[in-house]
Amino acid sequence: MVSGVFLLAFAQWGWAVFCLLIGGLVFRYSWTVVGAMGVLAGFLILSFYSVVGGWSLGFVGSSIVGGVGVEGVETAGAHFESFTDNPGLAIVLHFLFMLICVGIVYKGVKGGIEKSVRVLMPILFFLILVLILRGITLDGAIEGVRFYLTPDFSQLTAQGVLLALGMAFFSLSLGMGAMITYGSYVEKEQNLFMSSLSIVGLDVLMALMAGLAIFPAVFAMGITPEEGPGLVFVILPAVFNELPMGALWATVFFVLLSVAAVTSGISLLEVVTAFFVDERGWSRHKAVTVCGGVIFLLGVLCAISVNDWGRITWLHHGFKSVFGEVQGSFFALLDNLASNWLLPLGGMFIAIFVGWIWGVKRAVDEIRHGSHNFADVHLISLLAGLRDDDSHNSPVHVVTLASVWGIFIRFISPVAVLIAFLHTIGWIGLERVEEPAEGEGEKKKVAEEQATEEN
Repeated sequence: MVSGVFLLAFAQWGWAVFCLLIGGLVFRYSWTVVGAMGVLAGFLILSFYSVVGGWSLGFVGSSIVGGVGVEGVETAGAHFESFTDNPGLAIVLHFLFMLICVGIVYKGVKGGIEKSVRVLMPILFFLILVLILRGITLDGAIEGVRFYLTPDFSQLTAQGVLLALGMAFFSLSLGMGAMITYGSYVEKEQNLFMSSLSIVGLDVLMALMAGLAIFPAVFAMGITPEEGPGLVFVILPAVFNELPMGALWATVFFVLLSVAAVTSGISLLEVVTAFFVDERGWSRHKAVTVCGGVIFLLGVLCAISVNDWGRITWLHHGFKSVFGEVQGSFFALLDNLASNWLLPLGGMFIAIFVGWIWGVKRAVDEIRHGSHNFADVHLISLLAGLRDDDSHNSPVHVVTLASVWGIFIRFISPVAVLIAFLHTIGWIGLERVEEPAEGEGEKKKVAEEQATEEN
């Protein structure tokens, strides 16, 4: 609220009202606001993520009819623009993706989400394995494998570490309430420690497999890899065009991408749905229908403004009049708000709440129900494989996994996330300072001395 008062003094009316509103909510609802941030993050992310998921569905159709068989990167780029610059097509595909997600979540956790995931995840694993085998058998694919699996630590910077941290947040659905929502569905005796290890391990494994499915084929075709949508929707279609039976492999890849997008979409929708079911007393069917409908409408604005504000200038003018200059597009605005603000802040505040407000002891007591090794076995004994040897398990332990976790959750995690957040929004810079080439430093010094003498 203090920030809001200062902003009023500088006539920053929009941001001042926003800060005052947030401050008032914090005073009124305390830590409940952090939970609301997670629900809002899931809501906003699904609104633009579903647009990207719709593109994936569209590319499946194009692959089946051979429409992705484009010649060259420029032609592939034009084909991708036909999706992003065609509002009618983008909205229809966005609607289809949301319809799939709503239909699955509508049937409930066991009848919808669990049944669908039991089918979709094995399909996802099988398809990605097929693409890996096809990619690494291409002539020249070994260069892509070397590029992908040979690290160059000289290129590793603090900025790269922070980008990886942001990727982990998004990939593991941290800071948006997904883990809390699905954690509320597990039994009390569930081994949360082993479940966490399994989730992180499988997430890393699938990420590595995705890279192996992409880079060997890209290098085999002699095409320079890019990042983001350009790699998936432009570079890879051009690569598939060069492969024997390219339409088949393009179809397999975009089915794979669509399956991955749907599993993420239903996870995001369940977070929003669970909030209204548990906190507002809505029926699941009502919550899914209403939330899905509102997310679809918000996503329509994203679908028609991927590159700029040209089709919704009225909204752009409204944001400018309240908050000042707004760059990019409505799609980019929601992406920035959710990914760069709500997720890291939500993760940081959850760590602070567990570590300092609710308390590490209470958290560990909950984890202990399913895993006594986490809190009751000395860390050295656990690592040495002596967890079941009573002679190595005394009633009092100084160093356990729980104690290490407590240090991370209280000190290391909040500080690390705060640094990543401040770097992302541009308040601190962590770019690597390039060392001058041999002799350049001396030349610069001499030049500076000469300039001083001339002055």
